[in-house]
Amino acid sequence: MFGKPKYTIVKIKKKEMPDGLCTKCDSCGQIIFNKQLNENMNVCTKCDYHFVVGARQRISFLIDDGTFEEYDANFEPKDVISFKGPKTYEQKIKEDQKITGLRDAVITGCGLIDKRKAVLAVTDSNFIMGSMGSVLGEKITRATEKATELGLPLIIISGSGGGARMYEGMYSLMQMAKTSSALARHKDKGLAYLSVLTNPTMAGVMASFASLGHITIAEPKALIGFTGPRVIEQTIRQKLPDGFQRAEFLLEHGFVDIIVHRKQMKILIVKLIDYLT
Repeated sequence: MFGKPKYTIVKIKKKEMPDGLCTKCDSCGQIIFNKQLNENMNVCTKCDYHFVVGARQRISFLIDDGTFEEYDANFEPKDVISFKGPKTYEQKIKEDQKITGLRDAVITGCGLIDKRKAVLAVTDSNFIMGSMGSVLGEKITRATEKATELGLPLIIISGSGGGARMYEGMYSLMQMAKTSSALARHKDKGLAYLSVLTNPTMAGVMASFASLGHITIAEPKALIGFTGPRVIEQTIRQKLPDGFQRAEFLLEHGFVDIIVHRKQMKILIVKLIDYLT
């Protein structure tokens, strides 16, 4: 008689997906390799959803390699009103500076776009929601004044879900008038200003410099407005139309001039610079 067969139990360790390898699309749920997503300018390869991207990446999409000269790179915000809350303003600044590698929510500078010289400002919604504080307003004002001085076209790419920065109180609200005044002087010189609206562009940013372009360009499905749709519905107690405050709705109603896929943005901006200058 043979004895019972002996078995060796082999434990197979489940292979796990390394962190940071893939991203899930917020729109269609598609899982995309990050390498593939980066190569596609952070646009979903299945549904064309435009992911939010940071300011430096935006600049790399537009400016010719090695030509960008940054302005006022050492500017950073201060807690001028000694803000009190669950976190101090200084704590919030330090946290977002560490996360983003930025000093504040905007990068400004000058560079070549397909060999056309232009001044560029890009806000970053990853830094305190791209909200407008004293540094953001001052840097955009200085960049606008530099474009006026040099006789150059100005491009501002806005991405802000925060509007005026509550941590700075009235100092933040003052930036709306300051940036708008600088843009008026730029316009008086007959110089071109292109405003590019990305997801989201809201509140004080939308109510000031973002709405003042000679041509207003938007990325597909970008949320654009002053107050968010949920707040509006709660206030007026009515259901808003489908797609309300999205770029397509605003194009239909004349607020936006053109909607452009991110891959075509540089081509369009070059054409508009040539046309307007």
